Parts: sequence; C-alpha cells; structure tokens
Amino acid sequence: MPDTIYDVAIIGGGPGGYTAAIRAGQLGLKTCLIERDKLLGGTCLHVGCIPTKALLFHAEIYDHLKEAEKYGIDGLGAGKLNWKTIQDRKNQIVTKHTKGLDFLMRKNKVTVVRGFGTLTGPAKNGIHTVDVADGSNKSQIQAKNLILATGSYARMLPGLQPDDRILTNIEVLSLNSIPKSLVVIGSGAVGVEFASVYRSFGAEVTVIEMLPRLVPVEDEEVSKELLRAYKKKGINCFVNTKVDKVEKTKNGVAVSFTPNGEAQQKLEAEKVLIAIGRGPNTEKVGLENLPNIKVERGFVHTNNWMETGEKGIYAIGDIVAGFPQLAHSGAMAGIVAVTRIAGKPAKAMNRNMIPGCTYCEPQIGSVGITEAKAKEAGLKIKVGKFPFTANSKASIIDQHEGFVKVISDAEYGEIIGVHIIGPLATELIAESVAVMELEGTVDDLMFTVHAHPTVSEAMLDGFSAVEGKAINY
Repeated sequence: MPDTIYDVAIIGGGPGGYTAAIRAGQLGLKTCLIERDKLLGGTCLHVGCIPTKALLFHAEIYDHLKEAEKYGIDGLGAGKLNWKTIQDRKNQIVTKHTKGLDFLMRKNKVTVVRGFGTLTGPAKNGIHTVDVADGSNKSQIQAKNLILATGSYARMLPGLQPDDRILTNIEVLSLNSIPKSLVVIGSGAVGVEFASVYRSFGAEVTVIEMLPRLVPVEDEEVSKELLRAYKKKGINCFVNTKVDKVEKTKNGVAVSFTPNGEAQQKLEAEKVLIAIGRGPNTEKVGLENLPNIKVERGFVHTNNWMETGEKGIYAIGDIVAGFPQLAHSGAMAGIVAVTRIAGKPAKAMNRNMIPGCTYCEPQIGSVGITEAKAKEAGLKIKVGKFPFTANSKASIIDQHEGFVKVISDAEYGEIIGVHIIGPLATELIAESVAVMELEGTVDDLMFTVHAHPTVSEAMLDGFSAVEGKAINY
C-alpha cells in the first residue's frame, strides 16, 4: 500500500486539473496530479484554445496586410504566407506554456504522476484509492479527496475516422499546407473559428450546420450578424442542413448534404473538418464502481460546488453535466472545488455567469440569458443595442461590424444578459461578467465612466441604449 495519503488527488492535467492543483498547493493542501499524457495542459493547450488562437492572430495580421495601402503603407501588400513559420511560432507558444506548467507544479509542491487513473470504489475509512497504469507500470494513489478532470474528445460522424483528409481539431492544426478548399461540418466555436482562419489564408470554405442558425447557442441576432459577415467574407454557409454522407475521392473528400426543403447537393473539397461537438472522457475511469455518482450520457452530475453524489469526489470541466465545455469554466470549477476541500471561503459556480467566447472574425462574447430565453421564461425585460459603426475607436481600427446587446430586468434594471459581436468582444465581455456578479443595474452602468476613445466605450452606449439614451447612436 502507498505510504503517502494526499489531501487531494486530481485526475487530468488540462486547464481544470492543473488550475485546481496550483490553487490546492497555494492553499497548503498535499496535492497529486495524475495525467496520462507526457505533457500537462490537455486539449486546450496542445490541440485547442492556445494553438487555435495563435492561428487566428496570424490570420488577423494577414487580413490587415491585405489592406496595407488603405492604411498608407504602399508597396507592401499581403505578401506570401510562410506556412512553416506560422506553424513553428504556434508550436513555440505551446512549448513555452507547457514548460511554464511544469515550473508551476514544482513551485506549488504538486506531485505529478504519469498514467491513466481509475477509481476503485467508495472511500474506505475516509480514504479514496486510485489505480494508476502507465504502460506495464502499476501504482496506487491514496487521497482524502478526488477531483475528476478528464476532459473531452472530438465527436466524429458515424463510420468515419480522422486522417489527413477527414479532420478534427487535432489534425486541422498540423496540416502540411493550407488547403485550397475546406468543408466545415458544425458551426459551434471550433467550426466557425477554423472557417475564419482558413478563409483568411485563402481557402474556399463552406460551413454546414444542422440547426437553423450559425453558433446556435448564441443570441439569434448574433447568429444573423455572423452569417452576414461570413457571407461578406466569401464563406459559403448552409444552415438547417443535414449531412448525408462524407466519402473520400481521388484527391480529397466529397460531402453530400440536404438543405431543409431542397434537393440533395454534393460538394467536393480538399479537406473536411468535423466539428460537431465534444464528448466526455469518462469511459474506463471507474465510475461504474461508484453507484452514488449520477452519470448521464457519460456526463457527471454535480452540485454548484462541483461535488458528486459520492462524498469526497468532485468533477470539473468538460465532463460535468449542464456546464459549458470551456477551459475557463473548468478552471474556475477547479478553484471552487479545492477551496471547498480546504475549508476556505468560496463562491459556488453559477452557470449563468460563465462567459462564452468565440474567436472568429468578428469575435463573439456573451454571458447570461438571451432575449429569446428571457421571453420563453416570461421575464419582463428591456433590451438595448448599440452598433460598433457608431464607435469611434472601432472606426479607427477598421473593425466596425457587429454590436453590443444588453438585456435587463424591466423593473429593477438588473443586467441579466449581454451579447457582443464585433472587435475585441472576447475581451469586452469580462466587464459584463463582473457587473452581473455584483448584481449591477443599467443605472449603475450609465454613470460608470469609460475612457474615450476606446472600443470598451461601446459598452457604455450599450447599457445606455436600454433606456434609449445611447449618446453616439
């Protein structure tokens, strides 16, 4: 039997797991982090958030360079893309932050154990046991508390396997060259972000979405604005469309699909990206050994403190039922869980206060309830909307598509939802999250000074628009 008994053992070293481990160390808990891969960071750092946003930044620069003469820089033009340099820089960023995580584990006295962790059953005498397998090496970890942070995988259409032509978020990040044409199946964050990247790099891009609109979790007006912007960029979009078949051809792939109420169409392309969502990594982790933990379609049910039905076992991140599969959601859930374990003051997770961010061009940032959901719930609301075309800084940086949309309670003016599409939307949304956490009202925000000229000044006009008092529109 192992000699060490940890205060907390965390299974999974992605954003949820490593954040929980760092905070646990800061709180003085004896901490173990179990990770099956050689590197910490999970999907987000290696094949998700970080490399994707690196490519998006390169695409943004390239889009600006295409307009160089407009900005008074003659003779430059867009130039020729050096794909190897782009990929090398992306990889250097990932490597830098991977090394940073290794340092942070040492700094916070976190013991890192390599291998696949499996739960063995309920605690015995208040101690949980995890079997860890790393190839032929077997070991056990004992801890008073466990946190499951095993993350998610890219779902695939039935009968398909990822390869050099049928891509998931993993393969699309390491292509040898920029494809001349790409079909994207699914218009969630992954789908629209890669559509944006590769269209900027010159590929012919088509997006196919089964539901009636792009980015279907967002406010309907945001979806309409993104569709308009994508059509303007030359991205072909099909919504309310069923994919019937994906098959390989001599030089690429062929996608057969049927738009609602229309005849079947067939489109050939060099590559196809399957971006139809992510499934929870909960297979073979031993959940069947713990009957008090409720599991639904592989997702683990918790309360807002991230506690499962089994005392001393928590779940965070992409595997939790009802929570968004976002790195920052998992990271904060990890902080909440370990703070709870340490017996320190904490605040439970609130699903409605988790911002959603999509880093396509134009960007999308949102938090709280949509207008449609508010009306479905029978809430009495007021809505304000302010376009970035009326924001001076947006004009200066030549990114004036989109708007700020604010939804407030009609009686008290409390902010209950904010939806932004446009420049720096993923940065601007943080103000709204803070305001909503503090139960701020329209009146509070209308008298909060925002610097001029800034893109964030559009937020002031957005809040003021609720009362029909936007200054610049």
